[in-house]
Amino acid sequence: MIAHFRSYAQHRGQPAWSPCPKDMVRAALPGKIWDHLEKHVNTETYEYLSDWARENIAKGRAEGRAEGRAEAQAEGKAEAMAEAVVIILDARNIQVPDELKDKILVCRDFDRLNAWIAAAATIESSDALLDEEL
Repeated sequence: MIAHFRSYAQHRGQPAWSPCPKDMVRAALPGKIWDHLEKHVNTETYEYLSDWARENIAKGRAEGRAEGRAEAQAEGKAEAMAEAVVIILDARNIQVPDELKDKILVCRDFDRLNAWIAAAATIESSDALLDEEL
């Protein structure tokens, strides 16, 4: 069956393991057999021939990069806010137990971090940060 798909693909001027026959084979085979085939046949080298496919692949990659940048920016912002809470408390000479400091530094909830920043400017003890109403 695979030989048939390979000759069909080559007849159409496509690589022996082009996506169309690959999808048909994948749908027809049990997962275990497909996994075995994937190990022995390189399927990652197919170069798409149509402008439509190339454009959409490029678009998908660009969207993926943009999502990755946005996630990294949000992570960096949350990390900076968490560090700000610790810095404010330290500047006010308020002792922060290591356990609480770790909890603050891993927090990525912007609402919680904003509340902690505001509270850090006025509280008398780091225990007040544990108040769930902040």
